[in-house]
Amino acid sequence: MKLTILGCHSATPTASTRPTSQVLEIRGNLFLIDCGEGTQMAMRTSRVKFSRIKNIFISHLHGDHFFGLIGVISTFCLLGRDTPLTIYGPKGIREIILLQLKLTKSYTTFDLRFRESESKESQLIYEDDKVTVTTIPLDHRVYTNGYLFEEKPLDRKLDVVACEEYGVDQAYYRKVKQGHDIELASGEVISNDLLTFNPVAAKSYAFCSDTMYKPDIVPIIRNATVLYHESTFLKSHEDLCERTKHSTAAQAADIAKQANVGMLILGHYSTRYGDYELFRKEAQEIFPTVELAADGKVFEF
Repeated sequence: MKLTILGCHSATPTASTRPTSQVLEIRGNLFLIDCGEGTQMAMRTSRVKFSRIKNIFISHLHGDHFFGLIGVISTFCLLGRDTPLTIYGPKGIREIILLQLKLTKSYTTFDLRFRESESKESQLIYEDDKVTVTTIPLDHRVYTNGYLFEEKPLDRKLDVVACEEYGVDQAYYRKVKQGHDIELASGEVISNDLLTFNPVAAKSYAFCSDTMYKPDIVPIIRNATVLYHESTFLKSHEDLCERTKHSTAAQAADIAKQANVGMLILGHYSTRYGDYELFRKEAQEIFPTVELAADGKVFEF
């Protein structure tokens, strides 16, 4: 699982900071998460292959999370893309994008699909043979969802030596890896745990931006491998959270602790702060395993 931070700051872009956008690579999928201004330029800088993006997930309809989307779509057209693109997001994302295409007399060279959400309950919105994506209802000034990306359980690891010793034909190896017991020609049944090792634990990534402190998301993200949680403010500006519907680094850490996640990544910093290490320091008073997002930074898990 690989996470590329294309942008991780709040509100407006500056000469040195970009608004929210990420690329998550998991089990062969390349998912674009949010699409603030400058996303496609950041994708080029990070050498993200445009052709591998088949699904885009937009958390909410504030500009710093989707104003780069029409540019990405236009570039896909100019590159002659012919594979479908599906955009997941709140109700209204389809109208916004299609209106921009209509008024500029632009036409896509590919099938552009939209999957809009308006439920305030967590929902499964994407599934293939390797990965599922579930919404994480958040509390912001407009309807907002985070997203939980989860690997499906992996096949068990084959113990080839044991299979040979028990006389299991290679034709059954795939069935063995899938967890089945094997009946030999003699009628003897060989238990799967004698033929395999436990698989590598399935990984998961929870993306939570933007939101107030919302502890009722804990059951949804419990035991996630990695949690990205917005931390717009430090505790010294906690009074701004109610008005702006954002969180502090300490509140993000408290969510991570309650959910027993493996790692917390902080981001969506207000540009009022000059030293982002203060965010790490504040969070680590509550939850020890904290990383800071940075534009262009790559995490591999």
